[in-house]
Amino acid sequence: MSPKSFRRERNIRTWPERARIFGPAILLSLLALIVTYHFVQPAPPRHIVLATGQEGGAYFLYGLRYQAELAREGIDVTVRPTSGSIENIHLLQKGEADVAFVQGGTAASVDAPALRSLASLYYEPVWIMVRKQAHIERISDLKGRRIAIDREGSGVRPIAVLLLADNGISSEAGTILPLGEEDAANALRAGKLDAAFFVISPRAPVVRSALAIPDVRLLSIKRAPAYALQHHFLSVLTLPEGAVDLRANIPPHDTVLVAPAATLVVGEHFHPALAELILSIARRIHSEPGLFEQAGDFPSRKFLDFPISDAAKRFFNSGPSLLQRYLPFWAADLIDRLKIILLPLITLVYPLFKLIPPTYDWRMRSRINRWYKDLQAIEEQIEAGGPNSDLTPQVAELDRLEANVGRLSVPLAYANPLYTLRSHIALLRDEVRQGRQPKHQ
Repeated sequence: MSPKSFRRERNIRTWPERARIFGPAILLSLLALIVTYHFVQPAPPRHIVLATGQEGGAYFLYGLRYQAELAREGIDVTVRPTSGSIENIHLLQKGEADVAFVQGGTAASVDAPALRSLASLYYEPVWIMVRKQAHIERISDLKGRRIAIDREGSGVRPIAVLLLADNGISSEAGTILPLGEEDAANALRAGKLDAAFFVISPRAPVVRSALAIPDVRLLSIKRAPAYALQHHFLSVLTLPEGAVDLRANIPPHDTVLVAPAATLVVGEHFHPALAELILSIARRIHSEPGLFEQAGDFPSRKFLDFPISDAAKRFFNSGPSLLQRYLPFWAADLIDRLKIILLPLITLVYPLFKLIPPTYDWRMRSRINRWYKDLQAIEEQIEAGGPNSDLTPQVAELDRLEANVGRLSVPLAYANPLYTLRSHIALLRDEVRQGRQPKHQ
């Protein structure tokens, strides 16, 4: 057998020994890994449903932007058009939507304790468009008038009903019509309405089209601070003269409005990593200045109807996690989940594996040292027999001992003590054959 083949054969013979040493530690580590894995949160879903609003509306258009941004991170988003915020809340409650745009102020009309807010996104002013000839100066003047407050399921309707109720106006006190945005604008244009409520972003086309109607004007809410005190989800805004259209000077004077905020709402068990990703996207989309917003005002933890989620709290307190700042979403999430496994596992495995080298060293040396006991016993027999005794049995024992030690397999690092043992056996046998009393090894 060549030296190379001999070394290979020797290494093969030592593998079972190594397995006996390292095996229990590896099995214990795997067991700890399996147990810890049960406490790790599952990976984020790769598909979610985003409930928006009517097709062509602000929520729907923003939904398409979120869909495109999330697609870049490997998240497939179904943008679901709805009639508005109330329907969105019901979809979240039934588990038919994962995320939804919800207009501030609509939570009071539903019982949804399991929902959580992620952030408010932008102001949605209450635009009350009135006919100029109707001589309407306050909301209280709407009593007995023909009013459009949008369809059932929209977020406009509960806010309109709330403001009307603050002024003692109920659905029985006038003609309350469930007309959507475009239908209400057309009815105003045709003279079939005295007033219409819109709760929508200033960028919505219906705002410009309604304000462009010659005999329609925007009502300035004279007691706006009082409404905001009564309803904390409302903010007081001022629309400057000419802000909508400088050339046509629309509006013709500064106009005071009240506004809830558009918000993102999820279920209480929505995945925190995905919530953080959506908030990062919201910061990119909604942090720019607008007609009423300063740069960086949104997304915000203010103006929320539902309790803020724990993931959103962490985001607003500390920003995106370090991993999400520098790594793709899925890589960051995988590392974040693995660290929950690895930290306790390292705590267990590190001291365990530190014990393995000295244990292995003791095991290898004990395989050699135990043969010294046999060698010592043979030497004692020889000394006890005296100089003229027959030592043939002891020589045979030494031959058997040498044969057994020759079959002993140890790693190369322990070859020196093995060869020392073999030399001691050979030395004792030579002394016996030459008729000398053995010297102590």
